[in-house]
Amino acid sequence: MLKQQLNLKLSQKLSPQQIQLMKMIQLSTLDLEQRIEAEMGENPALESGSEQNDRENYDTDFDEHNKIEAEEINIDQYLSDDETPSYKLYSNNFSNQEDDRTVPLSGGLSFHQFLSQQIGNLILGKSEMDIAKFIIGSIDESGYLRRSNDELLDDLAFTQNIIVESNQIEKIIKSVQSLDPPGIGARSLQECLRLQLEKKKIDRPEVVHALNIIKNEFEHFTHKHYLKLQERLGINKEQLKIALDLISKLNPKPGGSIAASSQNTHIVPDFILTIENGELNVILNHRNAPKLRVSDTYKEMLLGYSETNSKSKPQEEAVQFIKQKLDSAKWFIDAIKQRYQTLTLTINAILEHQEEYFLTGDERKLRPMILKDIADKIGMDISTISRVASSKYIDTPYGTKLLKSFFSEGLKNEDGEDVSSIEIKKILEQFISAESKKKPLTDQSLSVMMKEKGYIVARRTIAKYREQLDIPVARMRKEL
Repeated sequence: MLKQQLNLKLSQKLSPQQIQLMKMIQLSTLDLEQRIEAEMGENPALESGSEQNDRENYDTDFDEHNKIEAEEINIDQYLSDDETPSYKLYSNNFSNQEDDRTVPLSGGLSFHQFLSQQIGNLILGKSEMDIAKFIIGSIDESGYLRRSNDELLDDLAFTQNIIVESNQIEKIIKSVQSLDPPGIGARSLQECLRLQLEKKKIDRPEVVHALNIIKNEFEHFTHKHYLKLQERLGINKEQLKIALDLISKLNPKPGGSIAASSQNTHIVPDFILTIENGELNVILNHRNAPKLRVSDTYKEMLLGYSETNSKSKPQEEAVQFIKQKLDSAKWFIDAIKQRYQTLTLTINAILEHQEEYFLTGDERKLRPMILKDIADKIGMDISTISRVASSKYIDTPYGTKLLKSFFSEGLKNEDGEDVSSIEIKKILEQFISAESKKKPLTDQSLSVMMKEKGYIVARRTIAKYREQLDIPVARMRKEL
């Protein structure tokens, strides 16, 4: 039988405004400026506080004499998209000494544009040129062609309607690999190194030895089996060392240098820290709290429509449009203020927790700190702290630092004191940098050395920290 039941259910859901606020908290200073510019472009009811008001002496109190009559406004023209809105024609040619002066950054050529400019020098037909462009588009930012020939054949057939044979596409890949920088378009590290060596003069013995190592003894090379390499190549230790030095100077990511040079990274710190008389003073970059206001013009228009007796459909649409823009502008301004408050609370809590470090700049003074520690201090959610820490920078007397770098796990030393994992990693780096490269320290040896220094760190923890520092195992650190 069908029955009707009434159930009460309590659930929590984020409103669209709350979701937008979380996104705004995560934005960096430059991204926030772009977000504000976009919002001001979309919402004419939102204005910058630094703009000059054409009517500085305007009285906001309305009476019957300054009421705006609906007959004076052409609603159809106002709602039309054919006319350019007047707010887009305002000029802001005033000077403000407090604003940051930034130097424009040139865009430059992208990595794929750099390669595409070179294919005109290749002797290829029109259809082959199209295939070459497609192959270049399939090369990743490191300079490698990560797709197999069969995958390229299928994509060319389905997306470009180009049918090509496997031997023909291999020929065009070889042509693309002849472009600069050397090693571009390789399918593996071994092929990348081989392509770079083949562009060098083969008359030098070290080049011949290096090519032989990469072509025929690559596995022994990667595992650093130096004695086997000497035996199989029939060369002495000095000759092997010269060949390995040549290989070490090759670029394992030929596309990386071009991709990095074409991107201009401009970091604007969100917080500025100074130390005065032994006290920490932090301020937010004023670009994080821009002066915004709701347009007086839109307020006047809404007041004029509200006092009009006639309520035609076009007027109702105009009122709804104005209310929507005013509400959106007010919410955006409130969101900026709330973002400012959240950043202020977070940075003050971090400074309080890591005061000893910020006073000295010694990373060994960093205390263990996790997101929950700061969240509990300021009474906010962990996800909010994560959004702030993952994208915000602070300008300190010791350099510009990412807030996320101050968070770390904690260990205990022999005295039972909490020690930051950052301190452990620094000591680990010192041990490894001072080791003999002919006989590198194993993880177990490093664990024993850390214990002698007063830090109880297991071998598995040493291996984890070593991997986080991007340091290879002892066997791979061995040198001749």
